Parts: sequence; structure tokens; C-alpha cells
Amino acid sequence: MLFSHVVVAGVAHVDAPLRVTSAQLCEPLAQTMQRLGLRPDLLASASGVVARRYWEPGVQPSQAATWAAEKVLADTGITRDKIGLLVNTSVCRDFVEPSTACLVHGNLGLPPGCLNFDVGNACLAFLNGMQIAALMIERGQIDYALVVDGESARFVQEATVARLAQENATEAEFREQFATLTLGSGAAAMVLARRELQPQGHAFVGVVGQAATQHNGLCKGQVDKMVTDAKTLLFAGLELAAQTWQEAKRELSWEPTGLDEYILHQVSGTHTASLGKALGLEPQKILTTFQEFGNIGPASVPIVLSKSAQAGRLKPGMRVALMGIGSGLNCSMAEIIW
Repeated sequence: MLFSHVVVAGVAHVDAPLRVTSAQLCEPLAQTMQRLGLRPDLLASASGVVARRYWEPGVQPSQAATWAAEKVLADTGITRDKIGLLVNTSVCRDFVEPSTACLVHGNLGLPPGCLNFDVGNACLAFLNGMQIAALMIERGQIDYALVVDGESARFVQEATVARLAQENATEAEFREQFATLTLGSGAAAMVLARRELQPQGHAFVGVVGQAATQHNGLCKGQVDKMVTDAKTLLFAGLELAAQTWQEAKRELSWEPTGLDEYILHQVSGTHTASLGKALGLEPQKILTTFQEFGNIGPASVPIVLSKSAQAGRLKPGMRVALMGIGSGLNCSMAEIIW
């Protein structure tokens, strides 16, 4: 899917304020890990995640997403009366209903005619939200869209730690819930716009995607528990990414040496290194954030994009690749000309 009239007018992120190290998170698990013969530093050494962030107690996903949205609107100077679509893409939700999108819509005071809804597709949802917004802009249905995401790892990690700290916790249970301990918290927001109205924006060239839903049982999450077959998930994800890369080569004319920066959904050190090796990506073109922020789910891609821009890594005219894989499995790859 290629776009001719869509730009990214701005992207912003908000880091959750409380730093929690992997060592701190695992302190209540010391007896369990010793009983199971697991190294006390296993979480950091195996995943590469040294720390993650938490919001203050009581902060809801809608509030975090609102903060990021307020920031991107202020940065771009785009008034909220122009927003024709709001898509919330977070895994974390305030309620089963109403939608988190309508809470953010109300917090921002967006106009009544602004369509708003949630999109759920695990860690791929933000890229899906961008695609939906771009399609509506390309068709002339709207001029501006706001895609938001607010994630919080606190509740599921505290519940997981309490469960694994019990005397009857097994090694199998520890390993299948290990990935939950790598999650992080954060928020991001992006404004997409019609190119003619924001000529200084960054061209959203297009997006491709592939599905491998035969693997839909490899990672299953509830609000208080996530069970993952991490090894099988990694291999299946790499295979799907390779297939999606081939589509990107055909549709977006991608080659590793022709792209200037890779914005990856970052799960862990092993995942990031394995993906880079499988696709032939140059490591110096990847800003890694998993070490300090963990896996922030669908917010990961826009947060890394925002941090890359903030760090001065993105220059005008650079071809920027956005790449994500979500449980299910689904994979999307998109390009922005900065």
C-alpha cells in the first residue's frame, strides 16, 4: 500500500517516571530462582533489559496517552479542531468498555465530528493505526489524524512476581511467564496529515504486511498474566519478518544499504540482534532502547522514532524504516522519508 498525500506532521513520546531495575523486580523472586537453580541475574543477562519504567500508582493508559497527545499537538501547533480521527492502539486499557479512545477524545476536548476508536493487534497496533489513518487521509475523508498509545507494565508484572514467588511455582511456569518481566511503560502519539496542508511534514511512503496466524497460540495475555513460548515465537517471528521484508523489497524497493535508519519494535537484546542478522540490517542504523525501557508493546515503534528524532539521528531526506511484529503473528513494515 503506497501513499501520495500523507505525511507525519509530528511524533512525541512521554517516558514513565519511575525506573525499576531488573534486579529490583527480581528481589521477591530470589528464593524461587535459587530453588529452581536459576541465576539471580537471569532477567537482565538473558534479555538485555536492565530496567523498565513505571507510571505513578493510579495513572491509567488513557491519561498517559493524553499526555503524549498534548505534547505532539503542542509541538506541531496543530489545533485540535482539525483532528478528524483519533485511534488508540494500546494493549493496556482503562476498561473493557468504553473504549480508551473515547476517554482520550474527551480529555483532549476533540470535536464531536472526530471519529474515535480503539485498534487492538498486540504490539503491531500502532503501525496498524497509522495505516488506517493514512488510508482515510489518502481517500480525502479527513485532513488530520491522531494515533495514540499508553502502556503500563506495573499491574501485570506485580501480579506475575507475586505468582512466581509462591513456593509451588515451577521452572516451566517461570520460563513461560519470563517475557512478562521484560515489559515496560510509556506513551506515544503521532499526527498524520494531508501533505498539501503540511508540506513540511515527513512523507509516509507506504506500508506492507504479512500474517502467520497459525502461530496464534505462542503468546497469550490477560490483564494479570502473559504466557509465552519465547523460543518458538522468536523463530516464527523471524520467518515472518523475512517474508514481510521480501514484500517490502517488491513494494517499497527496500535494500539494507538503501535505508538510513531502522525503527524497530524492541522486545529484547536477543530479538533485536536476531532480526538484524536475519535481514542484514546495519547495527549502527538501529537506536536500541530495550536496555533501559524494556518492551513497551505497540508504543515501542513510535517511542523509538521520537527518541531517534530527539537525538538528531534523523536528517531531512533520510529513508526511515518502521518494523514491527505482533503476537498472532502479524508483521508490518513501513517507510517514512524524513
